[in-house]
Amino acid sequence: MKKLILLLAILLSITACKNDKKTTADDPRAEGMELDSTETSNVKEVEKPKEYPAQLQAMFTAHGGLNHWKKMNNLCFEMKGKNGEETHTVSLPDRKTKIESKDWSIGYDGKGVWLLKHDLGYEGNPVFYHNLMFYFYAMPFIISDPGTNYETVAPTELDGKIYNGLKVSYNKGVGDSPEDEYILYFDPETNKMAWLAYTVTFKDQKKSDDWHYIKYDKWQDVNGLLLPEKLVWYNVENGKPKGKKMDVKFDKITATETMLDASVFAKPEEAEYVK
Repeated sequence: MKKLILLLAILLSITACKNDKKTTADDPRAEGMELDSTETSNVKEVEKPKEYPAQLQAMFTAHGGLNHWKKMNNLCFEMKGKNGEETHTVSLPDRKTKIESKDWSIGYDGKGVWLLKHDLGYEGNPVFYHNLMFYFYAMPFIISDPGTNYETVAPTELDGKIYNGLKVSYNKGVGDSPEDEYILYFDPETNKMAWLAYTVTFKDQKKSDDWHYIKYDKWQDVNGLLLPEKLVWYNVENGKPKGKKMDVKFDKITATETMLDASVFAKPEEAEYVK
């Protein structure tokens, strides 16, 4: 019993400054140690680093490196949406977001998604849109998030060229649409991402076999990261992309280590939270 108490004292001193996390195999309780309920309440687990498939690690490296991406604390870009120019601002550590346009502003302040209407207002679902373009833009780094699963797919021909592929799915309860699936197609020689196939399940939250395709047409160096300059959506025929549908160009892109203040994403007094 004295050894047990000593061990607990050491564990508590090590984990005193760490955030509370779920129990995993790193927790002493996972090793078969039986602890009194009063003793276990303060025992906290050290999280193991997430392991990634070799193909995904190669893709990260080709785009500037995952460690370099994780040093960035904010990402900003401008793009033309369906109602005109939009400015997107994202706090990368906590994923707070703000999108500003002449007709509306949408934000996520950590509590919920808010909408501020101007002259014409917003047509669509702000909860669905608040991080949509960021998610597409931040590929492939965005799929390093917790709760993500990976599966290699067979080499696939898209628009006349063969690409390797990696399928991505999510654990239940992860994000707004955990039933969404993605396939990242990348060049077998350069390991650079070339296509993204994705399904949309936000509305009914059910698995879908209706795949959409985006070609990552142009890349640019942003503070040492290879990020998209333009995305091209394709029409789909017999489950494969065929013919360009629309494209979105990104301008004034910045990715820096500057930590943005929470006030940047705070809900304006005139705005309303959206369910």
